[in-house]
Amino acid sequence: MSAPVYNVLFICTHNSARSIIAEALLNQLGGGKFRAYSAGSRPASHVHPQALALLQRHKIATEGLHSKNWDTFAQPDAPQMDFVLTVCDQAAGEVCPFWPGQPLSAHWGIQDPSATINHSPENIDKAFSEVFRILHRRISLFLSLPLPKLGQLSLQQELNHIGHTSD
Repeated sequence: MSAPVYNVLFICTHNSARSIIAEALLNQLGGGKFRAYSAGSRPASHVHPQALALLQRHKIATEGLHSKNWDTFAQPDAPQMDFVLTVCDQAAGEVCPFWPGQPLSAHWGIQDPSATINHSPENIDKAFSEVFRILHRRISLFLSLPLPKLGQLSLQQELNHIGHTSD
């Protein structure tokens, strides 16, 4: 019998930077055991160019990455999620759609790197790099969990704990 493939949805209001980076990272690092998606409550018209540049710099695939509305993943024909993780405080405070399958959810809030938009190019790059570093660390911790061996309560506690990890 083959190992399960876990579906993970990363949520951020505009789905243009943090959630996109998380989607790409998990798809790259997950070794085929995870299928990552991302969406937003009010998706932007495009992915932030700095997010794409950062991923490309780290040799992470960017093909097909685009901002999506979270309602897409609440449809009956949508992939059933095992995990729904918010990566921005604003989205965490919104009323989410009903996710089929009752996935585990946690908040992994990270400061918005595009909030540095009026700063120097160096500061913007530094902000995006910090988001990448934090998400890489959290996703690595998530991937190290013995998912089939953990009960729902233990797994929920681990997800919550990861959300407070920054380094």
